[in-house]
Amino acid sequence: MTGLFITLEGPEGAGKSTNREYLAQRLRDRGLDVVLTREPGGTPLAESIRELLLAPADEPMNSDTELLLVFAARAQHLAQVIRPALARGAVVLCDRFTDATYAYQGGGRGLSTQRIEQLESFVQGEMRPDLTLIFDLPVEVGLSRAAARGRLDRFEQEGLEFFEAVRSTYLSRARDDLQRYRIVDASQSLTAVQQDLEELLPEVLERALG
Repeated sequence: MTGLFITLEGPEGAGKSTNREYLAQRLRDRGLDVVLTREPGGTPLAESIRELLLAPADEPMNSDTELLLVFAARAQHLAQVIRPALARGAVVLCDRFTDATYAYQGGGRGLSTQRIEQLESFVQGEMRPDLTLIFDLPVEVGLSRAAARGRLDRFEQEGLEFFEAVRSTYLSRARDDLQRYRIVDASQSLTAVQQDLEELLPEVLERALG
């Protein structure tokens, strides 16, 4: 059996986690086996790497170090969670995946696309998400929502220019592959966003049920 791999992408404050739970419940209501996970993280070891990546520290983290840690966590996540779940036919809903690497380490940090592509091929082989939902909203709105949650992590402390580059990269990737990406207007109310997800649900179910 082959499952369905759906990733939810977007910047800080886009509401990915809340809407991932909503989408998961709607799919479970249809009798589907759904696995919720996230990146960086998803396994105990990968979550430890996540802590290194997100925690503010006195020692600046080199951008290449950051990139390699992201893919190290991803390799573990794929081996322990994502591939086994897909092999048994589950729907995997993942909060961020490699599109985030292109957006944050590529767009935000300015690392070359070629370098990221090399690691993507090395770690993932031919594996790519079946469907990617990009929760898009203005940078100022997202950062305001993130700040309201409490203490900011290492990425959330970056400036507007960083996050404008992140957003631009996400939207550029979506424009380049209309088959895989769907853009959700995350600046709307939660009710409106979830109504948009309802409209996407038939497509998701068709892909999941073949």
